[in-house]
Amino acid sequence: MDWKTLTKQQQIVSRVLQHALQRRELAHAYLLEGPRGTGKRQAALLLAQTIFCETPKNGEPCQQCRNCRRIASGNHPDVIRVSPDEGAAAIKKEQIAYLMKEFALHGVESSRKIFIIEGAEKMTIQAENSLLKFIEEPHTGTLALLTADHIHQLLDTIISRCQVLTFKPLSDRAVEKGLEEVDQPHQLSRLAAELTHNAEEAADLCTDPWFAGARSQVLQLVQSMNNSSEPVLPFIYEKFSPNFDSIQRMTIGLDLLLFWYRDALSLQLGRSDAAVIYDDQVEVLKNLVIRMSPDQVLQSMALILEARKQLDAHVNGLSVLERLVIRLGGIR
Repeated sequence: MDWKTLTKQQQIVSRVLQHALQRRELAHAYLLEGPRGTGKRQAALLLAQTIFCETPKNGEPCQQCRNCRRIASGNHPDVIRVSPDEGAAAIKKEQIAYLMKEFALHGVESSRKIFIIEGAEKMTIQAENSLLKFIEEPHTGTLALLTADHIHQLLDTIISRCQVLTFKPLSDRAVEKGLEEVDQPHQLSRLAAELTHNAEEAADLCTDPWFAGARSQVLQLVQSMNNSSEPVLPFIYEKFSPNFDSIQRMTIGLDLLLFWYRDALSLQLGRSDAAVIYDDQVEVLKNLVIRMSPDQVLQSMALILEARKQLDAHVNGLSVLERLVIRLGGIR
């Protein structure tokens, strides 16, 4: 991430931090709070890179020097990151005690030290009480950056001693663009952004090989349903159902199917192709639009939403899918 991107996504946060950098008036502790996937961790790393970059240009870290690369990879000795240990649900007192020990030491390579506590709301009460000592009596040259998805879970005393910067949810288009900038395929990026509305969750989906296969199989299902000479149920039993082998995956499958019919409705209502999620399938969708009325498309969407509710009620996924496909066929 760079400052230009942060400004587009989180204008107020970017303005506050850049102004403080320019005036050399950074607070000793910032609490970056807001929904998951809004760029809090990336913003903390960007601030650290800006402070330690060896060859900054116009206020932007170069992202290429030794310091920028070490910060990005978590290997800079004066930028210490803490988060719950792998498999653990909380940040423990011992982890904060390690930070306290580091607080007392001078920077290894400079007079500055930065501490990034990711998921600060996951600290135990003992860990939060230990952290208060630093926040109340900060050491010179030390900066603490806390990120939190749920600020209300933090002690009020922690919140009151930090400068709070609130991150707003990203638009689906911003999530999609961010994924494409790290070379995720457009078709997957667009679909994942619409499905999750969350940058981190969308990135997890795009890097999961299962997701590309899920998209392909939903398109195959639609093709089978639109071909009256091709039996759909054998495809459901032999290929579709084994791939959507959990409630979570089946739910994603139904959402992907819902997007297909929603795209058809968008075209029927004369919306631009830019509103279509399956934008590489516009010609196929237009063919569907010719054969189905808007009322039929709406009925199909209602059936998919009903099937989704049945999954939420823990009805067997295969039974839900069988009934849905038969009823969708009945509408056509």
